[in-house]
Amino acid sequence: MENKFDSQSVIEEFESLTKNAKTVQIETLKKILKDNCEAEYLKKWNLDGRFDPQTYTSCVPVVTHKDLDPYIQKIADGASYPVLTGNPITTITLSSGTTQGKPKFVPFNDELTENTMQIYRTSFAFRNREFPIGNGKALSFIFGSKQFTTKGGLLAGTATTNVYRSAQFKKTMLAMQTPCCSPDEVIFAPDFHQSLYCHLLCGLIFRDEIQVISSTFAHSIVHSFRTFELVWSELCSDIRTGVLSARITVQSIRNAMAAVLTPNPDLADEIQNKCLGLIDWNGLIPELFPNCKYIYAIMTGSMEPYLKKLRVYAGGVRLLSADYGSSEGWIGANVNPDMPPEKTSFTVLPNIGYFEFLPLREIDESDSVEPKPIGLTDVELGEEYEVVVTNFAGLYRYRLGDVVKVIGFHNATPKLQFVCRRNLMLNINLDKNTEKDLQLSVETAAKLLADEKLEVVDFTSLVNLTTDPGHYVIFWEVSGDASDFVLKECCNCLDKSFVDAGYVSSRKVNAIGPLELRVLRRGTFQKIINHYVGLGSALNQFKTPRCVGPSNRKVLQILCNNVDKSYASNAFG
Repeated sequence: MENKFDSQSVIEEFESLTKNAKTVQIETLKKILKDNCEAEYLKKWNLDGRFDPQTYTSCVPVVTHKDLDPYIQKIADGASYPVLTGNPITTITLSSGTTQGKPKFVPFNDELTENTMQIYRTSFAFRNREFPIGNGKALSFIFGSKQFTTKGGLLAGTATTNVYRSAQFKKTMLAMQTPCCSPDEVIFAPDFHQSLYCHLLCGLIFRDEIQVISSTFAHSIVHSFRTFELVWSELCSDIRTGVLSARITVQSIRNAMAAVLTPNPDLADEIQNKCLGLIDWNGLIPELFPNCKYIYAIMTGSMEPYLKKLRVYAGGVRLLSADYGSSEGWIGANVNPDMPPEKTSFTVLPNIGYFEFLPLREIDESDSVEPKPIGLTDVELGEEYEVVVTNFAGLYRYRLGDVVKVIGFHNATPKLQFVCRRNLMLNINLDKNTEKDLQLSVETAAKLLADEKLEVVDFTSLVNLTTDPGHYVIFWEVSGDASDFVLKECCNCLDKSFVDAGYVSSRKVNAIGPLELRVLRRGTFQKIINHYVGLGSALNQFKTPRCVGPSNRKVLQILCNNVDKSYASNAFG
């Protein structure tokens, strides 16, 4: 593995696993339960050495994070006995916190690291078959978050930080011919602004060797190149003189960068000329990185709104969506890399956890019982489900909160498309608008800005119940100054673009009030990023919260304190 990556054997293993998905799932569940049967949580459910799916699903309840939180807290506080797992948990993962406003604690162990590497290897094997890369480097916008020690002495950090710090990660990246072009001191810097600047600088220094540009999420890549637009002349100056900008104050970064930065006036001139020759930064990436084969990040779900800007930077460079996972663990790999990001599906790996799916079909009015989850190989084509996961790190029948749609099968295992987060719903009366509905509404209204050569940098929403009737509030950060006339039209367009029948009928009878568009001062979403990074999140794990609830007080405060203009819709009279 360390010397040569064998794509063929990885693909053969994947084919074998997916052909025997049902058997593999039974064996995986048996292994998880056998390894952890002495844990306090599992003993509570009286499995008595029975590790089959039928016993497990009838004895152990479906839970949310709230149910497991007291157990995870015991682990974080240093419990000396098995709480959720047989072997001790040594690391805690912090979720990004963008959904609920504060990070959740999730147990992490070496098995989850190995699951991560298996996902990486699997998707790379299929990707490299379609789009082979030579031996080179990756410009990876990856950032280690702040880590801290819990009361019980466990190290806590984001899922990505836990993975990047593992020896397995470096070995895997090296074998996959895409080691990060930046030194560790840049990745794990205490200041992400300085880290990002040096990632960009390293990318330019090694520009001819860069084969892949990547990050966890598409948002990070867009954010990084928006930053490049502001600092490119300073980067050129550093390359020209061989002297690192004074903006870099962390000594460990300065020492590490001294090993890669030498005076190169010719390279500085070349980069400067390319930047000056671009129109609206179209095709920036192929101009700067002529050997870049593709751009790789999670591009589905809440990342789709950033694809338009990413395509501007990418020019003709292919966009490939990364795999499907969460802070709680991985679910599936993208083994069809030739599909555009919007059509990406994820094939579930049956040996990295035990998976169940909660049907989302409308429940019969006479039947108040929620439908029971079904097994991985029992899902039906075209149906939508909520994912329920049992993993190797102490999560049992855990509701992820993700809604997925089955769009096909790879052998016996399903191919899933991410639909939305189940709890991110705009709802006042009869209306039910998902994150996807919000995204489509914003995309439609944003087209009205195109004539003024402007774009929506980012957006979020709020259900305002302090008014009677309640109404939707959409927050926009726009790339420049739009006229009041255009913004008023955008506001009306947003209101009309929510086509959910419950919303439309409620608006017509004023059971839901006129939609409000609040235009934010430029830089507001950067303040929100700073807030989450301060909580311990990492830039590459950041996702803009698409619906800000009342529990997310700090973000709400940042938004409300930075409103520049406000408009109310008259689309419904």
